[in-house]
Amino acid sequence: MIITELIEKKRDGGEMTAEELEFLIGGLVNKEVEDCQMSAFMMAVCCNGMTDREISDLTMTMMRSGDTVDLSDLPGVKVDKHSTGGVGDTTTLVTAPLVAACGGTVAKMSGRGLAHSGGTLDKLESVPGINVEQPLERFEQIVRETGIAVIGQSANLVPADKKMYALRDVTGTVKSIPLIASSIMSKKLAAGADAIVLDVKTGNGAFMNTLDDSRKLARQMVRIGDDLGRKTVAIITDMNRPLGMAIGNGLEMKEAIDVLQGRIPLTDPLVSVCLTLGAQMLLLSKLAETREEAEEKLRDALVSGRGFMKLKSMLKAMGGDTRYVDEPELLVRTSRIIPVYPVKSGYIGSIDAKQLGLAACLLGAGRLRKEDSVDPAVGILMNKRYGDRISENEPYAYLYVNNEDRLDEALALIEAAVSISDEAPAEMPLVYDIIE
Repeated sequence: MIITELIEKKRDGGEMTAEELEFLIGGLVNKEVEDCQMSAFMMAVCCNGMTDREISDLTMTMMRSGDTVDLSDLPGVKVDKHSTGGVGDTTTLVTAPLVAACGGTVAKMSGRGLAHSGGTLDKLESVPGINVEQPLERFEQIVRETGIAVIGQSANLVPADKKMYALRDVTGTVKSIPLIASSIMSKKLAAGADAIVLDVKTGNGAFMNTLDDSRKLARQMVRIGDDLGRKTVAIITDMNRPLGMAIGNGLEMKEAIDVLQGRIPLTDPLVSVCLTLGAQMLLLSKLAETREEAEEKLRDALVSGRGFMKLKSMLKAMGGDTRYVDEPELLVRTSRIIPVYPVKSGYIGSIDAKQLGLAACLLGAGRLRKEDSVDPAVGILMNKRYGDRISENEPYAYLYVNNEDRLDEALALIEAAVSISDEAPAEMPLVYDIIE
């Protein structure tokens, strides 16, 4: 095969065979296909799309490009949960321990944050001493002992995706649904999951800004899972506002601990979405027969404190200093806490989640570039939610700050991200759809 002919075939709207995709992906990993050639191919995919069969073949080829994890020795259905990325999205740190406390087996590999979207590994690393880069043998041992482990992706897990994603990031091909779907699902499949729950975000703080695009992506990933023999469900959730009140690694870890210790009510939006995600995980794990039964089990695990103990056991097994779990205020000690006031009294009429996420990055809570360092303690703690009434002498947010070099820029983003209206805005749903 000749790589230029394959690029031209896709450029002209042709359908790739499994053998052609294997040649292309194998060549990329073995450095026989140039970065510029793969970039051209991915731009052709971005413009012309792929058939369902092509996407499944691409996913399988990417999955087989490196190591795969065999979790068959572990008990029960191995269930994973993946979010497409958002702001104030602490669901893994709440949902995974609750599911494990209900008898589930949660073996999860997570990623780091980039730009406005937070990463679970960075949140975990706000706990001093923790090591998220566990060898696979230790990963399996932790899951066997505690029912839950969340670690970083091993170096040779889906190397094709690492190369492709780096190119997509600089060639304007990030938002291609076939490329997003194959990227996510190849990693989930390689990590050994039997069942996968996908949290597909939609709105101004998500990578898929419209509900229509989010549904397309969700359906495509569920179809891939079905084609490749994995039970898969996608839940489309709102990201037109931060899900939780905390934006920043230590702040989000503290919020997750507060949820699991019962300090945040069950009616809170973050808790509500966690219960919805967790219920689907229990259903796929065959640990509940109905959504109502699943949510009742999760609430019991939360109220009893069993979910909190699962989180604490996992963090301890990964080397974390559990003193910071028992005293989560230690996670968010900063040199200054700065209140942010509205320009007038009224209602929180809109919140641009993406801009708040970027503001938190400017404070040091995230990365605008992959090489940026992260300060685990800093970030933004919202004091009001979308639709809440507020007076002009009442802060709607607090900034946790250590380095003030870009504080003015962060403040400008925050002030532009939150609008105050004279009338209460229309309610927005937290969950738009569940796709099976």
